[in-house]
Amino acid sequence: MKYKCIIVDDEPPAIKILQNYIETLEQIEIIGTCNNAFQAIDLLTKEKIDLMFLDVNLPKLLGTQLLKTIQHPPKVIFTTAHKDYAIEAFELDAIDYLLKPVSFERFLKAVNKFSQFNHMETPEINGNTPGFLYFRSDRKMVKVFLDDITYIESYKDYVVIHRQKHEDLKVKYAISSVENMLPQNSFLRIHRSYIVSIGKVTAFTNNDVEIGKTELPIGRSYPDVFRKLTGNNSVPLDEEHE
Repeated sequence: MKYKCIIVDDEPPAIKILQNYIETLEQIEIIGTCNNAFQAIDLLTKEKIDLMFLDVNLPKLLGTQLLKTIQHPPKVIFTTAHKDYAIEAFELDAIDYLLKPVSFERFLKAVNKFSQFNHMETPEINGNTPGFLYFRSDRKMVKVFLDDITYIESYKDYVVIHRQKHEDLKVKYAISSVENMLPQNSFLRIHRSYIVSIGKVTAFTNNDVEIGKTELPIGRSYPDVFRKLTGNNSVPLDEEHE
């Protein structure tokens, strides 16, 4: 499934940057670009748009004001050079608020948030197709299905995503950034170097987590791992039983 998007911005260089970013993703297609709010309103009445990249400082009508005039707006990612409208933007249920110049990594994080939100909000047809994220690796965008991830391992300034059905994927991200992208009800940070898929955990003790034949340590700074894995406030296992 492809999501339809529009870009609303009065700065041609900013539009070009977003176009280049979006063209690297297979799940989003650009339906049109608009230089002001009125062009956007006209396009929104003609097309069913899923996502709008919206500048705030538009001529005659601000992006935030535009959003208030639309009865059933698409999801919105604001792109602006102004910090002052961030609170108002999130009060309008914006997916994200990006400050110009927008880096590709920050853009990708926002799109991943949109993808997660959309999968949680919209039931899939003919089954429970898992959500996914895109990661940049070797100059290309790699789609990673969340249900395929077993655990994530950190090595300094990059992480390795271990998967069931595909080869391990090495990407240049901080593990904390990846943690923020993942749904908290499905993934759990157990160590400064490890995030596990809760559904893939086969056994655990007070000291480690097992995923199949792989044992991963539980860090001392993560005392709530037992409670989160069991989903309750059970007392941890006695040391004699480990």
